[in-house]
Amino acid sequence: MFWQMVKGAIMRQSRRLLLVALTVALGVSLATAMLNVMFDVGDKVNQELKAYGANIVVTPKNASVLKDVYGLDDTSARMEYLNESDLGKIKTIFWTNNIVAFAPQLNASISLQDGQTVNIEGTWFDHQMLLPTGEYFSTGDKYLKSWWQVDGAWANDDGSNGVMVGKKLAKDLNVNPGDTITYKKPDGQTDVLTVSGIVSGGGNEENAILAPLAFVQNLTGLQNKIDQVEVSAVTTPENELARKAAANPKSLTMKEYEIWYCTSYVSSIAFQIEEVIPDSVAHPVRQIAESEGKILDKTQMLMLLITGLSLLSSILGVSNLVSANIMERSRELGLLKALGATNLAIVLLILTEIFLAGLAGGICGYFIGLGFAQIIGNTVFNSSIAINIVVVPIVAGLMSLVILLGSLPAIRMILSLRPAIVLHGR
Repeated sequence: MFWQMVKGAIMRQSRRLLLVALTVALGVSLATAMLNVMFDVGDKVNQELKAYGANIVVTPKNASVLKDVYGLDDTSARMEYLNESDLGKIKTIFWTNNIVAFAPQLNASISLQDGQTVNIEGTWFDHQMLLPTGEYFSTGDKYLKSWWQVDGAWANDDGSNGVMVGKKLAKDLNVNPGDTITYKKPDGQTDVLTVSGIVSGGGNEENAILAPLAFVQNLTGLQNKIDQVEVSAVTTPENELARKAAANPKSLTMKEYEIWYCTSYVSSIAFQIEEVIPDSVAHPVRQIAESEGKILDKTQMLMLLITGLSLLSSILGVSNLVSANIMERSRELGLLKALGATNLAIVLLILTEIFLAGLAGGICGYFIGLGFAQIIGNTVFNSSIAINIVVVPIVAGLMSLVILLGSLPAIRMILSLRPAIVLHGR
């Protein structure tokens, strides 16, 4: 009997219930899209931010002590270096897949033909390196600093395509791509550097010559030596545990240490790099690491806000539709009460109708939301959004909440409905 009444009500109120289904579908679709994007946005945002520089700098241990304790940062006086041959070990740490790119640096100075002394920085541009695992890994400034604007062409690591000159220095020297720069070699002889491109990145590189690492090593007699290496890694935003570990890993309990070590915090990745690079200190670039966390938190907060507002709109829409439905059916419901139906039975009848309509709208809205998520992912991040199964029960719970909250005004109308009054048309 109950289900026959539900079926009859659905047939008679099909248009009204269709509007309820569409309202629920709209809220569920937006919630599904936002939640799927929110759960997947962490890696997407981190990948986008990796294009804007390194978040870890690895330096020799003793050189780091001189800088941190005594404030000395004079490269001419620093005699501590890292070994270029150890750099492949960076890709052997626990979080190897999180290492996006890295590039070594060896800084020196050269004298030009006119007597002017300029900085020259040895680095990798597009370096193919053989890892200890037997795999090849492409890295260098071309991957680490993709925001650089290059007028001309990138230099080659083998030196066959010359060097790159910073924009400000190129203006001072009045050189353009294809020009040559004459410099004095350590033995007093002169040689020329061919300018392959002019680089602009807003940093120290604008006042320096960027040359292949091997060239600067030969120029200074420091074969296999580097001053530092910049590393770009995909990380998890830091929390209290990460900050505690960054201050002193030995202060952690065994359980805390395992959680920290096995989570891709910037401090734990830096710690693991120190473990594999002998006599090194890995410093997280705090401004970048903290900015990543803040941007991610704000992005996720925006997703939650949009989800909340969409659900609120659905609640208001369902409330208006169901209340209008109850007002239209007041005589029918009054007759049921007069025939002995309890308030609970009538409320269950109405809720069943609304839940069936909401279920149909929710299922359609879920699949529409998956489509919205892919549109957002491909438009904003140029990649698809992973479908997270955890979203399904969350959306189901939110859909039920929308229907219940939206039905509250109607339930109050049902409880206050008096059969004698409505049946007499008053």
